[in-house]
Amino acid sequence: MKEALFLSADLWMIFAGYFYGWRFIRRYGNYLLGLEWMVVATSGSNFLLWSLLGANSGSVLYDVAYFFDAFSRSVGITLILVMGLMKVTHRYKPSLGVDVAVFAVAVVAGLFLRHFHGADLHTDRAAFSVAVFYLVVNLLTAVFVGYFVTRLWDAGARWPAIWTGLVTAAGTAIAVTYDLFPLSFDDANRTIFYTAALATWGTQGFVYFRAYRALHHHNAALDAKAAHAMGAIA
Repeated sequence: MKEALFLSADLWMIFAGYFYGWRFIRRYGNYLLGLEWMVVATSGSNFLLWSLLGANSGSVLYDVAYFFDAFSRSVGITLILVMGLMKVTHRYKPSLGVDVAVFAVAVVAGLFLRHFHGADLHTDRAAFSVAVFYLVVNLLTAVFVGYFVTRLWDAGARWPAIWTGLVTAAGTAIAVTYDLFPLSFDDANRTIFYTAALATWGTQGFVYFRAYRALHHHNAALDAKAAHAMGAIA
């Protein structure tokens, strides 16, 4: 049963990442969020393949899995998420150069930080510092998402605001648990934790897309109203 739930959670995250990532790009031209969603889905696909092939820690898929993990935890679902949401909160439109640069930073961060995974946090000060860094950037991102929630609420998108707040709280709980407070009742492969994490990350992809869509439509309505008013004055 645990294995079935784990696979279902991973498949859900893969679907949400690719489906809503493509929609971010196709409907809104938001490559920051679209590509990051697809990175998450690719990470899930790699994780699924690694698990199905025996979950061998000596496999190259193992190293790839923790590259993607470090990529998203350090820059992807932190800085890239914030910059992507700023398109509807602040009308921010980054240049192609900015898009490329921030993903390049995420790649470098992923390659460097993946080496600290699995280290003993009680004896390895650097690994402990990396774990704290992951938690701090997650909390800072949650603060911005809290602002995003208030914008949704003020725009009248009450349910998207509520669901965004709830899924962000769940994501923060996963971030706190990930390195610093592992579940004592979990198995050696952390099946329960990863099932909860994958399900949460997939749901974040779904909920954030719908929340983004709600605020985008609100902004579009305001723009149309302003254009109509200007036309009436002219």
